[in-house]
Amino acid sequence: MNVVDSSAWLEYFADGPNAEFFAPAIEDIVNLIVPTISIFEVFKRVLQQRGESDALQAVALMQQGRVVNLDASVALEAARISLDIKRPLADSIILATAQAHNAILWTQDSDFDGLPGVQYKPKIVAP
Repeated sequence: MNVVDSSAWLEYFADGPNAEFFAPAIEDIVNLIVPTISIFEVFKRVLQQRGESDALQAVALMQQGRVVNLDASVALEAARISLDIKRPLADSIILATAQAHNAILWTQDSDFDGLPGVQYKPKIVAP
């Protein structure tokens, strides 16, 4: 199973330098878990940068995976993660969701670098 964090989704949609790294996890929709918080984050960013039509297309693609809502169990674990390893709310929820589903978390967010169960690729910043 795979969970793709918001930064990786945005990289994929922008066809950025790391898009190819995240493509296998995103395109394997049978094994794709999509936290609702990721839908929120991606929709908001794409809406802000490219407009509603593109934002709706992005989330339609995301919804081809198995969308999972935040439940009480994952919320409690996310709170523990947030306190234990000092991660923001959304990051904690995404990581807790991946752990709850025994999934690999795919990301280019340096906050996740070195954590177990994470496939991290450093973000390439254009000069």
